Amino acid sequence: MSTEKIKILLAEDDPNLGLLLEEYLQAKGYSVTLAVNGKEAFDVFCKHSYDLCLLDVMMPLKDGFTLAKEIRVSNKQVPIIFLTAKSMKEDTIEGFNAGGDDYMTKPFSTEELLARIQAVLRRSMKAMALENTQTEFVIGKYKFNTETQLLKGGTEDVKLTTKEGQLLRLLAINQNDILDRSFALKTIWHDDNYFNSRSMDVYITKLRKYLKQDPKVEIVNVHGKGFKLLVNH
Repeated sequence: MSTEKIKILLAEDDPNLGLLLEEYLQAKGYSVTLAVNGKEAFDVFCKHSYDLCLLDVMMPLKDGFTLAKEIRVSNKQVPIIFLTAKSMKEDTIEGFNAGGDDYMTKPFSTEELLARIQAVLRRSMKAMALENTQTEFVIGKYKFNTETQLLKGGTEDVKLTTKEGQLLRLLAINQNDILDRSFALKTIWHDDNYFNSRSMDVYITKLRKYLKQDPKVEIVNVHGKGFKLLVNH
């Protein structure tokens, strides 16, 4: 995920619910593309990249399960949440078999949907971070090697501590995008309690000091969400 806003593809043929969810999620800071049937949704998906798909199951021209299977052919990673009026066990199983990550039965509250979206995105981000085997990162004029823990490019090389290195690695993987505070704490400290949170803030301050010789590089706080390693070209 490399853009500022997380991009969601919403496929929903009920115009009232579609507009309601689109407006709600946009108000929460997401970028939302609304498609009114499965065919339109697939056409849009093929032309743009998305961080998450919300797919209604019962749609004209192409149902949500078929759409998900087609999406999975070209993209194995993008999280998919099904929205459906069905609650039969067989449909739930079919949804997961089609490549779904979660399943919500209508009617549902927008707050619960938001919580499910955030949980699925956190799992997706964690999976990407765990699968990422990259050891060399370019951060502006700096080069960071995760194996040697060396940050090069300043007036002198800096040997990072283990936690400094782990934190910079997560920031670098999510360069120019938000690193979720809770995710970083649970990944590095294994607990997102208050004391670990304060400790992480200290490490962020240290990393800022190490990177300050390049004015195009900065670590910014994203209020209520986490941090972002910005590299301006």
